[in-house]
Amino acid sequence: MMHQKFVRYVAIGLSLNAVLYAAYLLLTWRVMGSQGAMTITFTAGVLLSFIGNRKWSFEHRGKAWPSLIRYCIAYLIGYALNFFMLSFFVDRLGYPHQLVQAAAVIAVAGFLFLMLNFFVFPRQEASNRQMT
Repeated sequence: MMHQKFVRYVAIGLSLNAVLYAAYLLLTWRVMGSQGAMTITFTAGVLLSFIGNRKWSFEHRGKAWPSLIRYCIAYLIGYALNFFMLSFFVDRLGYPHQLVQAAAVIAVAGFLFLMLNFFVFPRQEASNRQMT
């Protein structure tokens, strides 16, 4: 079951992140710095991915609002992790932001899968629904 969730999560994540990473590169090329571009693309990703992950990846049937609040909490933590990675590896250590952001996408995605599976769309809610 967790394997199916992960495959679906990856499918949504790969397609959405490919588009968002292209937008990030475009924004940093002509418009703004890396943190601003990451903030815009990260926010867009949160909003777009909630629907797909809730309905398809995790097949969540519980109430939407509580899961959306938990989703936003998980993504705020993910955002902070992403921001820290850019700040530390780019601003402090001087690595290219393009490579750091690419690595951050993978690291944050793994973290978020665990958060979504165990915190945002917990299996316990599914068990409670079956009992009623």
